[in-house]
Amino acid sequence: MVFASINWNPDVEIFKIGSFAVRYYSLMFVIAFVLGLQIMKKIFNREGVPIEKLDSLFIYTVVATLLGARLGHFLFYDPEFLFSRPLEVLLPIQLDPFRFTGYQGLASHGAAIGIILAMYFYSKKVLHKPMLWILDRIVIPVASGAIFVRIGNLMNSEIIGKPTNSDYGFIFEKLGENFPRHPAQLYEAAGYLITFVLLWYVYWKTDKREKLGYIFGLFMVMLWSVRLIVEFFKEAQVDARGDWELNTGQLLSIPMILVGLYFMFRKTGTKSAK
Repeated sequence: MVFASINWNPDVEIFKIGSFAVRYYSLMFVIAFVLGLQIMKKIFNREGVPIEKLDSLFIYTVVATLLGARLGHFLFYDPEFLFSRPLEVLLPIQLDPFRFTGYQGLASHGAAIGIILAMYFYSKKVLHKPMLWILDRIVIPVASGAIFVRIGNLMNSEIIGKPTNSDYGFIFEKLGENFPRHPAQLYEAAGYLITFVLLWYVYWKTDKREKLGYIFGLFMVMLWSVRLIVEFFKEAQVDARGDWELNTGQLLSIPMILVGLYFMFRKTGTKSAK
């Protein structure tokens, strides 16, 4: 037998003190942000951008990612909760009964919108370069970070794939199941790894970085195409939408891809600002 099923039931918590727990999912976010910071430091050094501007970029990105992803999750997938319990949406807690939950429920489309908006303000207030200049560069660590987020989803046994109807796949024992499903989290992580490698190559090895918006557009096409394709192997995140031809993630990905195509192929003589 070439493929065999994997019984998957990891402990989601690394350690716990009282009601406070450090989870693998949280660790993946920390790795994503720290690695992203190092990537942007390398890019800033190459471009001659003062390193002190990196600290504010880190803050803008972290806040935009968490806030955008959190609001996006409830706006796109659970709007009733957003308007009935807004404090629990914004803070990593549950009020009744009170406990620290961390940010459970984050939407990548919301994070993307949040980061784009944050880069607008960062480019105006701190960097003093065109918005597309920073977007062309920030998408490289964003792609690498997406890999770790999906690994975190796998550790949580969430965003699961559809049954494989074969011996191949992951058996998510934490969900009380005894049949294999597609490891959609790993499919997506692999797609994001390819996206990251391509963006890295284009930035460091080609002159496409000189065309404002090209790398940002390539990111939008690649990353959201991965999402669009992998969603066919996933269970719907909203049960009531399970019979939709295209699920919520796919419907949100299509305009993102179109935006990317526009920035990749638009005619412009504008060069990247130095």
